[in-house]
Amino acid sequence: MDLVEALLALVAACIGFALLARRLRVPYAVILVLGGMLLAVAPGVPEMRLDPDLALALFLPPLLQASAWRTDWRAFRDNLRPILALALGAVLFTAFCVAWAAKLLLPDLPWSVAIALGAIVAPPDAVAAEAVLQRLRLPRRIVTVLQGESLVNDASALVLYKLAVAAAVADTAVMPAEGAVTFLVLGLGGIAVGWAVGRLAIEAFRRLDDPLLEVTTSFLAGYAAYLAGEAVGVSGVLAVVTGGLLMGQAQHTLLSSRSRLGARAVWGFVEFLLNSLVFILIGLQLNHVLARIADRGTGQLLLLGLAIAAVVIVSRFLWVFPTAWLSAHLLPSRAGDPPPDARQTAIIGWAGMRGVVSLAVAIALPLEVPERDLLVFLAFVAILATLVLQGTTLEWLIRRLKVEVPEHDGGIDPEEAEGRRIIAAAGLAELERWVDDPLEGAIARDLLPEFRDRAGHLHRTASQRGAAAAERTARRRLRLAALEASRESLIAHARAGLLHAEGLHRLEQELDLEELRVRAVLGDERSEAERAAARARRLAQKV
Repeated sequence: MDLVEALLALVAACIGFALLARRLRVPYAVILVLGGMLLAVAPGVPEMRLDPDLALALFLPPLLQASAWRTDWRAFRDNLRPILALALGAVLFTAFCVAWAAKLLLPDLPWSVAIALGAIVAPPDAVAAEAVLQRLRLPRRIVTVLQGESLVNDASALVLYKLAVAAAVADTAVMPAEGAVTFLVLGLGGIAVGWAVGRLAIEAFRRLDDPLLEVTTSFLAGYAAYLAGEAVGVSGVLAVVTGGLLMGQAQHTLLSSRSRLGARAVWGFVEFLLNSLVFILIGLQLNHVLARIADRGTGQLLLLGLAIAAVVIVSRFLWVFPTAWLSAHLLPSRAGDPPPDARQTAIIGWAGMRGVVSLAVAIALPLEVPERDLLVFLAFVAILATLVLQGTTLEWLIRRLKVEVPEHDGGIDPEEAEGRRIIAAAGLAELERWVDDPLEGAIARDLLPEFRDRAGHLHRTASQRGAAAAERTARRRLRLAALEASRESLIAHARAGLLHAEGLHRLEQELDLEELRVRAVLGDERSEAERAAARARRLAQKV
């Protein structure tokens, strides 16, 4: 019972700290870490220890899959070059800059241990910047690159981390050529495992017709991909990301409206809970870590931590500006988008807050790694420094540099306005198809004015930037048929590259909610015939 009570108390504390962060308008990760430190010195609070292997296996899979689930594959693919330049190039460059600085400051530290430290603090986390990014209207390409980077950089950092930790524990050296080959094999193997798990999950979605089972399957698939990847000795992180990308694209056609809405709620809850617990757990452990390295002196520890944090921040700028210049002058974008200017590049460089992955990996350091407690402390200082310094000033810098995109006329995004027009036009066309039906044509004609008015209004917006049982069944059938046609047309519109993922998710959620409203008012449950038809359609559908 002590463990259960402690866990419930931590969850309650997370809620309180999150509310405080919202009131203070600072990243809630900062408040959670500081709150964890305060809780650690409270009377009667025991030391919280996590098994290193459990820390990674418990926290990483759902957090990575949640990000992959929401990722716009088309935008990710079109911006793959700048994403990889950050997720691979910037991560490796930062890791080795930190390793060099750590070796310079601590000459007795083995190179493998120094590289492990660099790998821990190298990958930025978009979750830490998400609260700021959501409040502002940044160019969509910057948001895509930052989110795509955070999806892939964890994999590259963790592969490097595992190589370095294995060398540190075995007290051996890894040759650069051997390390590069191992890096490639682990990465490709992880992608293959994730693809296999993702396809299996998609086949399960085709055969399930229950929101609870579908959401549970999506949740377990992330853990299955990670554990399968680790079991065969490849990158479990890339396995999770690959499987999540596949399932995220399939959700629009395979999952029901109830399942999609349920999945959003479940994944939102899981993300908040796990993110909060990781941040507060590292705060709880920090005081005990400090006690074990107190012999080094507070001043020396503080200087070491600030020096590593400075290298983490500066090294990212040393990478992003030269690569942005090369991209602008030598490698024009395949998608035809203009390269980021100096102001946008500065925002990309400053949006380098470290977060939950670095914390989880720091906690997961094996106990036999030399100077483990010192590494955890240095990683914590670097993470906290980026959260406090960059996290609290990112919004100010964006406004200062005037990087925000001005609002469109009427406050409606052109692509989203066109998407709304597509929905209304498809629904109207479906109803017009029923007008001449001898049984239900009269009801279709009754609904036409509403749909024509909506379609006409949205067309102008886009161009200008107790019934009887039989009647109730007919109304439900027609409305649901119109909604289904609208959804299929919207998905086709998005797959053609004419609507971004954010607009697709928003409009699809509106359709899902409208479907639930229709089912609630005109008959909540589907008939067995409808269920059988839905199952047959899923089995026949190609994803």
